[in-house]
Amino acid sequence: MATRRRVRPGRAGRWLAAALLAAAPAALAAGAAPPQVRVPQGLVQGVAEADDAIVAYKGIPYAAAPTGALRWRPPAPAPAWRGVLQARAFGAACPQPPAQPGSVYAGRMARTSEDCLTLNIWAPADAHRLPVMVWIHGGALVSGSSSEPLYDGAALAARGIVVVSINYRLGLLGFLAHPALSAESPDGLSGNYGLLDQIAALRWVRDAIGGFGGDPARVTIAGESAGALSVIALLASPRARGLFSGAIAQSGYMPSYRALRAPSLGLPSAEAAGAALAKAAGATDARALRATDPAALFMAGLATGWQPEPVIDGAVLEHQLAATFARGEQAKVPVLVGFNEGEIRSLPFLMPSVPSSPAAYAADVRRRFGDAAETFLAVYPGVDPKADAMASIRDGLYGWAAQYVARAQAAAGQGAYLYYYRHSTPAQRARGLAAFHASELPYVFGRIGARTGIGPNWPPAPQTAEERRLSEAMMGYWTGFVRDGAPAAEGAAAWPRYTAEARGYLDIDDSPAAARDLHPGAFALADALVASRWTAGRGWRLDIGFSAYPPPPAAAVDAPAATRQPERR
Repeated sequence: MATRRRVRPGRAGRWLAAALLAAAPAALAAGAAPPQVRVPQGLVQGVAEADDAIVAYKGIPYAAAPTGALRWRPPAPAPAWRGVLQARAFGAACPQPPAQPGSVYAGRMARTSEDCLTLNIWAPADAHRLPVMVWIHGGALVSGSSSEPLYDGAALAARGIVVVSINYRLGLLGFLAHPALSAESPDGLSGNYGLLDQIAALRWVRDAIGGFGGDPARVTIAGESAGALSVIALLASPRARGLFSGAIAQSGYMPSYRALRAPSLGLPSAEAAGAALAKAAGATDARALRATDPAALFMAGLATGWQPEPVIDGAVLEHQLAATFARGEQAKVPVLVGFNEGEIRSLPFLMPSVPSSPAAYAADVRRRFGDAAETFLAVYPGVDPKADAMASIRDGLYGWAAQYVARAQAAAGQGAYLYYYRHSTPAQRARGLAAFHASELPYVFGRIGARTGIGPNWPPAPQTAEERRLSEAMMGYWTGFVRDGAPAAEGAAAWPRYTAEARGYLDIDDSPAAARDLHPGAFALADALVASRWTAGRGWRLDIGFSAYPPPPAAAVDAPAATRQPERR
């Protein structure tokens, strides 16, 4: 059991960040020894932040380095250390390709190394049995790190929660399946190493977070993009059951994935895809794979079209994620889920070639969808072809997943809270990035100030009272959900609970507002399209919107295009 040292226990409750930051507790007064916590592996020493009101612990190993013989194996327990681990700096980011220099997402993070399975903790200095949020970073399962300045947890911790952020294996080191790797596994499995890392981190939190002032019985998992996909996968995974009591999924997605050994839904098996990659790299067995330079494997992945994704292996993930929810076999916990109006504006690789005129657009839709084209055109008529194509991909990818999860959790009797984020800044609009993918994150983490260090290409938020007020509201909603399983923010609109009857959601623009029926025609169209492909034994991937897939049923749409809110350009 973890024990806390030199950090004065205090009373948990609804704290105002300003009050907490104004009073430095006696335990961290001038000259006091730095805070220490005993975890299963040894003593950890943190560092005081935010005028001594917050204690941060960075770069704590939660598992052994997955290197050498441990590459492509489930995470092993972190070894014990002697003396005191100085947890003052972030651990290495997991290996990943360099960011595109002009990308809006390019920014600072720690150096990369395979020895990367670490986590970070921010806690109020007098924390005692506070609720915990475990943050899982995004990056398409290819990139990202818990060391990114965007994910600094101090502002959220100042509101009376403990914040944990984690690294997990990415790319082919995190998700490669191969027959030889499966054969050497006691369970006969391969792939899903990144998900197993996340589960190992949650187990570490369960066993150790009490020493940092957190409550292991009140842990909420949270993530955005691939982090939200991970949250959905953890909701579906039997291996993660009991390790969390709530879930937040921001801009998550839920396409069909490969089964480990057998072709399914028109997709080759994960092992077959991995074997093709290994063959292209000249590796024929597990020893050769481990001896091959990961850069060579990465190039072989590019040549074969391999992409990292969860594997339906019958154990970590028993079924397709959507099937698990449809069967009612997911974790029964409250959820907060949602997506952004302009998701695709910063993700041009998701955009197909779109006809430039409304007439050409309509003709292309009719060519793709045949007799059922009118069901698509009723929702996405193509008055602005590019905008409607982007909206259809957004709704089919992010919108469908958010509403599907909300619907399933509501049906299971759990609190479900849906949002639609539409707020944008002048800098975003000037670059055609209004409410882009991940643009809500600075508001959630309280990182809208002038010195946030988010990245050189990120459109800055204006330093106004209105922007700060929105950030305060969003931090309040998120920490309220972590604390109580229901989002609430002082002085802001009440967030309606999502139910099958009311279909309430929070519309987050300059000021949040309660609303009903988020894009019902769009959700019905995507839902019917997925169902029709599922019934036909075919998969659905990242383009269930404006796509070349077979037409959805003619009855797919239950609301006209006029029910959709107009988008800002």
